[in-house]
Amino acid sequence: MDSTLSLKPRGKGKGSKGASSSKLELLKEWSNWSLKKAKVATHYGFIPLIIIVGMNSDPKPHLFQLLSPV
Repeated sequence: MDSTLSLKPRGKGKGSKGASSSKLELLKEWSNWSLKKAKVATHYGFIPLIIIVGMNSDPKPHLFQLLSPV
């Protein structure tokens, strides 16, 4: 009696286990790669985005006013 839950794919034939496993690995690699790229883009793009949104606001502040802490 197998009462534990296994997350490994189970194939019916000879080739289905390898194909399913490689697809799963490809999906993991692709998602990992895309999340790393999104993290870098967010890291370097957040402050410029805030400056652009601030420059396009209604009172039209100068760049110095946006960057000053007061």
